[in-house]
Amino acid sequence: MIRDDIKTALVTAMKGGDKAATGTIRLIQSALKNRDIELRTSSSTPDDDLVVTEVLQKMIKQRRESADLYRKGNREELAATEEAEIAVIERFLPKQMTDDEASAAIQAIIAETGASGMKDMGKVMGEVKARLAGQIDPARASAMVRAALA
Repeated sequence: MIRDDIKTALVTAMKGGDKAATGTIRLIQSALKNRDIELRTSSSTPDDDLVVTEVLQKMIKQRRESADLYRKGNREELAATEEAEIAVIERFLPKQMTDDEASAAIQAIIAETGASGMKDMGKVMGEVKARLAGQIDPARASAMVRAALA
């Protein structure tokens, strides 16, 4: 499980004196705890690794946006900090699909659903999220589906 890997990495980072990694991993654990609290009230309980992957992807997206804003504001040192956190977070994500693999999977889903244009984007994206969750970034998948349907 990904949670076990995160706990082990925290201990290793603490023993190794890696303050940056320790801080980032603690942020990950905090975000996971918040997500667990949110899920207590829901009627369905999704797969744990799927929940962890969603939280990690959300954290990466937030940090990429922050890094872009810091660069626009000429704050390169803060952008570098955000990118260092992204590198730590990405260690825990499952292996992501390559562009070729993702394109082939998306083409197969489009063929199965019989999608013919942009009006079918929601249907295709629903299937992509159901089948490829955790294997491809949702924003990247959306761009690929949009390009395939255009």
